[in-house]
Amino acid sequence: MKLEGSCHCGAVRFTCESSAPVPYQRCYCSICRKQQGGGGYAINLGADADTMQVEGRENVTVYHAEMEHGTSSGERHFCSRCGSGLWLFDPTWPDLIHPFASAIDNDLPEPPAITSLMLDSKANWAEVHDGPGDKHFDEYPDESLAEWHTRHEWKAPS
Repeated sequence: MKLEGSCHCGAVRFTCESSAPVPYQRCYCSICRKQQGGGGYAINLGADADTMQVEGRENVTVYHAEMEHGTSSGERHFCSRCGSGLWLFDPTWPDLIHPFASAIDNDLPEPPAITSLMLDSKANWAEVHDGPGDKHFDEYPDESLAEWHTRHEWKAPS
């Protein structure tokens, strides 16, 4: 599925192809929560890094989070003009890019269930979705974005 995204002010626009575009996974870690998480969490999608096309790249700034054991290799891209979070890229997995669902402009498929992760870092005021089929993890889930999409037999619209 082609994802089309942008920042709030329009200085940055991007597209990429995703085989994992269902926004089912909510991350409550302090980095995601403070960077994109107005609801106490952020939603990262999975896409093919080679397909990323960016207009206005000169307006993109990268943030590397400081963690307990050093600086994260994850590159959190955001607009230097309006501050909108756009995508995460980590050179540890060079084939993947993770657009933030909040930056996507076209309609995304609705998830049949929600996976909440990094609940050990959840803010006390953040609500956790607890519907049928939902899963909850104190840290990382037991399956990847791709494995979840395969298990749910998700196919891109033609």
